[in-house]
Amino acid sequence: MASDPIFILGATGSGKSALAVELAERLGNAEIVSADAYQVYRSLPLLTAAPEPDLLRRVPHHLIGFMDVSENNDAAKHARRALEIIRQIHERGHRAIITGGSGLYVKFLSHGISPAPPSDPQLRRELEDVPLAEAVRRLQELDPEGASRTNLQNPRYVRRNLEIVLAGGKPLSYWQRNWNHPSLGPGFLLVRDTSELDSRIARRTHDMILAGVIDEVRALPAEISHTAQQTLGLSLVRSFLADEISLPELESSLALATRRYAKRQRTWLRRESWLSPIPAADPAALSTILRSLDASTANKRS
Repeated sequence: MASDPIFILGATGSGKSALAVELAERLGNAEIVSADAYQVYRSLPLLTAAPEPDLLRRVPHHLIGFMDVSENNDAAKHARRALEIIRQIHERGHRAIITGGSGLYVKFLSHGISPAPPSDPQLRRELEDVPLAEAVRRLQELDPEGASRTNLQNPRYVRRNLEIVLAGGKPLSYWQRNWNHPSLGPGFLLVRDTSELDSRIARRTHDMILAGVIDEVRALPAEISHTAQQTLGLSLVRSFLADEISLPELESSLALATRRYAKRQRTWLRRESWLSPIPAADPAALSTILRSLDASTANKRS
């Protein structure tokens, strides 16, 4: 009988994809389920830093590169797909390893899908036209507590939270109540020193450009979904293609945007106290995870 899914989480560039594959191989009967918002797009493997083909070949992966860029995605849809796949993996007698760094996508899998009202396309379109400062003001007026827990520098978070409050008629705390303890687990958090992570991000950005990310973006259709448009770095590559920035400026700006994204990821991951921190640079990281899993299994049996 297979056990509960295992979460391998971490900021972008932390090495979670490779560690998840190594863990799956050591377990011998595991399959990987992605909790990444953008690696779902088959046309953007480089820009989204999807696992390299060698990793994909070594272990079965799910929810990577299966959607067209014309399709929208959201955390609830992704979670429902993932939960069905996890059920099928369990029925095969295998174990699911969930990995990714998209906050709400992970949260819906670890804690259950939030009962918050679903996205309202009409309201969302209206809020897209609201200046960020005005959206912040409205959120602070309608839900001061929720606003204090929102990254007010991030337009997407501000508008989504404002949408929830307006559509549901209740503050964020109402929807988040009883959503504090994970329903699936165990979970491990890969951590690296900031300087080390920054160096890895810089190297990955350079390699991404050499591998052809500019041509990847150039080949996209003119019209893509709202979700795909939010892919980190897409607007920067398009600026380069429009001769608005140089190639060195593209590389430095893309690395900076990725570092900022990683910082936001580390902030929310630190709040997830159910995760066990694992130093990614430690050669014994995999062994530490395996020992923890063995101990957890023994405790359940006793």
